[in-house]
Amino acid sequence: MQSFSHFDSEGASRMVDVGEKAITVRMARAGAQVRMRRETLRLIRDRGLAKGDVLEVARLAGILAAKRTAELIPLCHTLPLDAVSVSFQFPDEMTIAILAEARATARTGVEMEAMVAASIAALTIYDMCKSVDREIVVENVLLEEKAGGRSGHFRRNP
Repeated sequence: MQSFSHFDSEGASRMVDVGEKAITVRMARAGAQVRMRRETLRLIRDRGLAKGDVLEVARLAGILAAKRTAELIPLCHTLPLDAVSVSFQFPDEMTIAILAEARATARTGVEMEAMVAASIAALTIYDMCKSVDREIVVENVLLEEKAGGRSGHFRRNP
């Protein structure tokens, strides 16, 4: 059985030493979904909420959050991000699907940056719309794909 890398032999928390790892191009994609009433999604798409363009605010929030991941998750490394993007799709009349992608040329991966971006974009949508819809649900935050580094390529099966 593989051990957790963030604990030493005595069980104390530690930041993993990546100093000897090769610098490679790293990429990760993460997703999240926000479910809501049809009327709420219509307001978002029509930019009809008084707070403004929900999706553009959520996109910026996700990008900013990715840049601050090391401040939010205690044992994450600070990474020189090359790019972060957040996009939205509408798989049905009640769901916003969020896809966040992070890229870096670094010694460790960007999975957490992508997942934080997707999560914060989803929470921003919730925050901006909670006054008109108390039943919004944020769900399915997950890593979709990662590439680069020693562990190789991972893509979630559909």
